[in-house]
Amino acid sequence: MSGSTGVMAPPRPGPAPAQRMPSPYSLPLHALRLAGKCALPLVFWFAAGELSRFALLYGATEVAYGEWRQVRLVVVMTLLTFIVLSAMIVTTGMLHALRGALWETRARAADDVAQERFFRTLDRVAPAFAVLYLAWGFQREDARDVYQMDIFHHGDELMSAAWFGESSDVGGGLTDLDWRVSLGAMIVTFVLKWLFAKAVEKGKSGFYGFLAAFSEFAFVFYGLNATLAFADARSEWVEHRNIVTGGEEALNAAKESVPAWDAVTDVFGQYWPLFIDAVAVPLAWLTVAMLVFGAFSDEARALVKGTRLEKGVDRLESSHDLTQKSFDQLTGGFRDRWLPLANSLRLVFRSGFPLFGMMCLCYAGLSVGGDYAQRAVVRLVGSREEWVWIYQVAPLDFLRKMIVTVLTMALLAATYDIAATRARLRGEAFSDA
Repeated sequence: MSGSTGVMAPPRPGPAPAQRMPSPYSLPLHALRLAGKCALPLVFWFAAGELSRFALLYGATEVAYGEWRQVRLVVVMTLLTFIVLSAMIVTTGMLHALRGALWETRARAADDVAQERFFRTLDRVAPAFAVLYLAWGFQREDARDVYQMDIFHHGDELMSAAWFGESSDVGGGLTDLDWRVSLGAMIVTFVLKWLFAKAVEKGKSGFYGFLAAFSEFAFVFYGLNATLAFADARSEWVEHRNIVTGGEEALNAAKESVPAWDAVTDVFGQYWPLFIDAVAVPLAWLTVAMLVFGAFSDEARALVKGTRLEKGVDRLESSHDLTQKSFDQLTGGFRDRWLPLANSLRLVFRSGFPLFGMMCLCYAGLSVGGDYAQRAVVRLVGSREEWVWIYQVAPLDFLRKMIVTVLTMALLAATYDIAATRARLRGEAFSDA
């Protein structure tokens, strides 16, 4: 005991979590830790998003009726665009609120890497978010909510018109826009989209990325009616072409002659939607999370880097401009939908398949578990009259959505954090964007 000062030294702290190799199987616990640590800002962002979404939905159902019907319908399309933009802002805000609790963010701060401000992140994320959102058709839910709000709010007018055999404009806020007005708005937004996209490519400061995303959404929504009108006219013309008639006859002959044709198509039709919901959709939202956290690439070269296919990319990029444009035109929709997801999958797979499997399992569990939990609460509470749940289910539905959304955002952040931390501790660069 010689030399002792009589005061015991404090125990030496163990290694920080970011210094230990995290296990992929710790993903649920890490997601819960992030959700608990950032619960207040996550709940605030979700509540603000739901409030703004309800206000925009209600406004879209009110402004659609009255004089100057076509002008009002243009305003409805504008409000639909704002509804989608509010979803983008809330998603970016929730993920940005989780950045301070990530191991990878702390590691960057230790290396004197400044944290990106929210508005800078939003402006950077917006163009790619718009492409992903439209490529996977997430805007369909927004349009369906506008229609359902319109039907619910003006249901008495619809019933009265049906009772007296009269026509009604209820439910037509997104479909009654004249195709000529739709085409004109489509041209204007296309020009704006092109100008803002050029500004983003040149790296100009400002909210050009956000404006480019707004123009992208508006271009699609304003041009919806004109596109449908042209598509109907084109389908009527194509139906009578010989090649189409011959193709339909060949398809019917294949159904009758090819063994197990119905069985294969039935299995594909049954399980493909499940694959999309359980694997592709989580990857799409993980791609958005990587956009926010700054570790994302949507280039084909990044996907095939180090493989034999990289030479093919080199040859394509060195080919004639017409060849490149033809290839882009042919594969544009496929690349917009699957290439970002493939790059996200490649980055996650650097940490092994278990991390990806755990993410998909937890994502599906949250979605399904939330629905069953709400159903169990409804059954537990019960009611004498079932119609009362039209009003009682609103707060319960809000609570379910809040819990599922908060945990889902935490799950995406935890997936990125574990993958990036494992790559950093192995001495690898997680992002090649």
